[in-house]
Amino acid sequence: MAVLVNKETRLIVQGITGREGTFHAKGCAEYGKQFGNDLVVGGVTPGKGGIIHEGWPVFNTVEEAVKETGANATMIFVPPPFAADGILEAASAGIPLIVCITEGIPTLDMVKVWEIVKRLPVRLVGPNCPGVISPGKAKIGIMPGRIHKEGSVGIVSKSGTLTYEAVYQLTTRGIGQSTAIGIGGDPIIGTTHIDALKLLNEDPETEAIIMIGEIGGSAEEAAAEYIKANVKKPVVGLSRGRRLLRDGAWAMRARSSRAAKERPQAKWRRCRRRGFTW
Repeated sequence: MAVLVNKETRLIVQGITGREGTFHAKGCAEYGKQFGNDLVVGGVTPGKGGIIHEGWPVFNTVEEAVKETGANATMIFVPPPFAADGILEAASAGIPLIVCITEGIPTLDMVKVWEIVKRLPVRLVGPNCPGVISPGKAKIGIMPGRIHKEGSVGIVSKSGTLTYEAVYQLTTRGIGQSTAIGIGGDPIIGTTHIDALKLLNEDPETEAIIMIGEIGGSAEEAAAEYIKANVKKPVVGLSRGRRLLRDGAWAMRARSSRAAKERPQAKWRRCRRRGFTW
């Protein structure tokens, strides 16, 4: 068993004919092929339907792509002004897993998107995230597959770079990962720390969890409360950053009700009071 992605995943790429879409579609396909998984089955670029790009069929709409390929996941590399529509199109087509890599989607766009997507039977990861990988099975995203090792430690992280760092440190010590989920650091995201923790806690292949957060907002504190009440596996946490400087952190000031120049130690103390080893 794996969380979110496995050898049965059939992936399309929205924006596949663009430079980034092409590059990372190839990366996902090459990773899957190592384990006998023909992961990428096609792509979507409006106006280019009917062509073959790098060996994959291209469709004008997500609905067409799903009908012709049986896709059950999508990876979005659509430019920021159009990415929200890309998410909605995928959700309307009923794709169970939507991984949006695009960075810089306007927050107001995501507010509108989330009001719709949260009511549908789909899972959105991101936006502005590195994606999801179950080592030895499949990856959807931009993470370097070569640093991962199949194993039993689950990872959930706001930070893409720190996801890679945690994975690399584990792998070099001979410790493998079950699934790594990069949830993204934007103010409005589809899968939260708590959502990912629930998935990893229920996964029989995951024996321990690493949770990586950031200094802004209150998501880590809510996650600490959830861990104390519900998670039965060992969890260790890391919160990066010295001050609230990221755009997403500023946007979350009102919700977290903390000073803009808060030090990370303050959040650590609050998480410890909730029973979380931080």
